[in-house]
Amino acid sequence: MEAIKRNILLNPGPSTTTDTVKYAQVVPDICPREQEFAGLMKGLREDLLKTVHANTDDYTSVLFCGSGTINIDICINSLVPEGGKVLVVNNGAYSTRAVEICEYYGLPHIDLKFKVDELPDLDMIEQTLKDNPDIKLVHTTHNETGTGILNPIREIGALAHKYGAIFTVDTTSTLAMRPINVYEDNIDFCMASAQKGLMAMTGLSFIIGKTKEIIRSKDYPKRSYYCNLYLQYEYFEKTGEMHFTPPVQTIYATIQGLKEYFEEGEEAKWARYMTVLTDLDSRM
Repeated sequence: MEAIKRNILLNPGPSTTTDTVKYAQVVPDICPREQEFAGLMKGLREDLLKTVHANTDDYTSVLFCGSGTINIDICINSLVPEGGKVLVVNNGAYSTRAVEICEYYGLPHIDLKFKVDELPDLDMIEQTLKDNPDIKLVHTTHNETGTGILNPIREIGALAHKYGAIFTVDTTSTLAMRPINVYEDNIDFCMASAQKGLMAMTGLSFIIGKTKEIIRSKDYPKRSYYCNLYLQYEYFEKTGEMHFTPPVQTIYATIQGLKEYFEEGEEAKWARYMTVLTDLDSRM
């Protein structure tokens, strides 16, 4: 096979992949409705939980076709009960996107805005929750790509739980990049896409979340057909398949990306990134 020219990408995602991830897509043709392929997706779903130290007794992962934004859409439209309200802790572009999703679905929400170069005020978040007992979902972004602000998700999650809300976190720019522990960080749902921290290919996104909350959402208002979390979860559990056609080649690449992630190790990968950042700082 002739070598393909490789470019170093400086955008935040898709990432430059390893050759082994890129060539993992070159496989014999397969029908995605075959049991063999369902087995591959089952293993992938289980391995994704390990990236955030989630136990299969408590959490599951659900795969979708699309970019990272589809995950925000799915969580917000699927996990709010009738009469519930969303609180978006907003200090950047991606939390603003969550606000726009609330607006498009006509969901009651509070856009709790902070400056894009500042951390959210935890006292203000708690007061908002105290004043609005109908808040059932709190959402924020772990790391805002545009500014590099790392939000205090552990503390925000604790406040959400204190006032009876679930906590969803956009971890697209951190999952498989910096260590995340769903239990220690008080995360009910987190999300990413394959081309980011896993350094695979575009087209596959996934949500890691509490199984009992997904099952509970079965009785919530249905706001989308394609982007309904329970519908996709239920189909996986019944058949082992995606409800709709999966991105076959991207799934093979993601499996390889996960293999390489585990081989390097969570702490080792984060240490490597920190070394790169330190080297960059020293040159500026």
